[in-house]
Amino acid sequence: MALRRITLRDFVIVRSLDIDLSSGFTVLTGETGAGKSILIDALQLALGSRADPGSVREGAQRLDVSAEFDAAPSLDAWLDEGGFESAAAGDALLLRRTVDVQGRSRGWINGSPATAAQLRELGERLLDIHGQHAWQSLTRPDSVRGLLDAYAGARQDTLEAPWQAWRQAVAALDAARSAQDSLQRERERLQWQIAEVAKLAPGADEWEELSTSHSRISNAQALIDAAEGARLAIEDDDQGALSALNRALALLQDCEHIEPQFKALGDVLASSVAQAADAAHSLHGYLRHTETDPQRLAELDERMGLWMSLARRYRRPPEELPVLLAGWQEELKALDAASDLESLERAEKAALQAYMKEARALGKARQAAAPRLAKAITEAMQGLGMKGGQFEVALAPLAQPSRFGLEDIGFLVSGHAGSTPRPIGKVASGGELSRIALAIAVTTSQLGEAQALIFDEVDSGVGGAVAETVGRLMQQLGRDRQVLAVTHLPQVAACADHHLLVSKRQSQDEAAAGPRTESSVVLLEDGTRDQEIARMLGGERVSQTTLAHAREMLGRKPAAPVKAVRA
Repeated sequence: MALRRITLRDFVIVRSLDIDLSSGFTVLTGETGAGKSILIDALQLALGSRADPGSVREGAQRLDVSAEFDAAPSLDAWLDEGGFESAAAGDALLLRRTVDVQGRSRGWINGSPATAAQLRELGERLLDIHGQHAWQSLTRPDSVRGLLDAYAGARQDTLEAPWQAWRQAVAALDAARSAQDSLQRERERLQWQIAEVAKLAPGADEWEELSTSHSRISNAQALIDAAEGARLAIEDDDQGALSALNRALALLQDCEHIEPQFKALGDVLASSVAQAADAAHSLHGYLRHTETDPQRLAELDERMGLWMSLARRYRRPPEELPVLLAGWQEELKALDAASDLESLERAEKAALQAYMKEARALGKARQAAAPRLAKAITEAMQGLGMKGGQFEVALAPLAQPSRFGLEDIGFLVSGHAGSTPRPIGKVASGGELSRIALAIAVTTSQLGEAQALIFDEVDSGVGGAVAETVGRLMQQLGRDRQVLAVTHLPQVAACADHHLLVSKRQSQDEAAAGPRTESSVVLLEDGTRDQEIARMLGGERVSQTTLAHAREMLGRKPAAPVKAVRA
């Protein structure tokens, strides 16, 4: 996830700038006021820092900054979850931000709109910036925990599932305890309603059957009269349909030897005679088995009356009573379970034990790793002008378990022998903070997710042999990660694999009344680095002595391949 390129348009005193960056250790140098930190500020803006309309170059309407990183498969899940397009292997991950003179800000990730918070979250995975006054990871509790856990080879995410399970069990138990009175009243209400409807014992399809039977029995006499009338219409000796059909059939049959068409018509009439006879037979059967039943009708009236009474009471259609009863019974079961404090207490205790098992294992790993990490960082501090300084990783037990474990983790540091270690954020000296950050970064260079590290004048307040140590440490760090450092020390600059020179120049702006100051960045080739190192050694005037010294310093370091920079 190395930083490939930084692009600036109309940012502060930069009109247009494209910088290609390489892996390894790169330094940015230049005279005071040249704008060395402008690149750092632009990167922070691209990675979600607060938008400031004052950063728009005078005379321009908006600024535009972007940072291009190597794509990393480890970020694909995060990008997919956020709705951003994942970059294929070999492609770039592009973060872009614009700010206009009214302060309106827009952001993009791989061309898709993104919020500042999303840029910031992704930026924390890509880049870690260390400066005298801009503390990021070393002051964030989650980063401190993550650093120690990574050093310990432990995984904090193993706590998440048992933590959530325990918190849910606690919430269920607390809710049951606080709601015992209301739960009991609700149980009594449900029990009374269930008992009342259960006396009726309504069947699932019973109401439909009752309605059908009641309709048939209450209309039994009308049905009998209709059946008898239909039978007479079919079978009456003189006026019945059967008699008429039979006479018609006989007439056609008598003449069918003369008119062949009568044969087919006779067949139709014969079929009608048969069907009428079948209907008459069925009506006879119906009349034999059908009679009025006042007693059964009274029973149905009473049963349906009970259904209707309960339906009106609970304001439901009668056919919904069985479903209503089943729903109440399920509610009662749930209330019984919720009011079973003993069961809930057992569940909460079991969940806590499962969490504590994971939390103690994580705490044990942290306890074992803390002194080893402290010792390694303390040793790194000794070579950074902090003789006798001490670094401690403090683990204090928490009063209550947390989703992060059973201990609070803090970094304590003392800058020199005899001083009491204090929280790292309260160390007074910015130079000490910077060197401590460098010591931590070198010690943990194989850990963490961000592969690009930026140090903004972390060498402030040091010089001589310590300065050379800082440079060597950054060079060492550059073997594992991409390192970009803003420095004013020639000893540090001489150790870099790549050297960028930031300078100011006067340019004529047609839209302005006069010349304007612009910042530019150029890549120094190996043959030109000695001039900048000599300037850093001796000031504006470069003498043969400082030039020889610069060449000697550069000669101690083998040349490294570089890429072109377009300014």
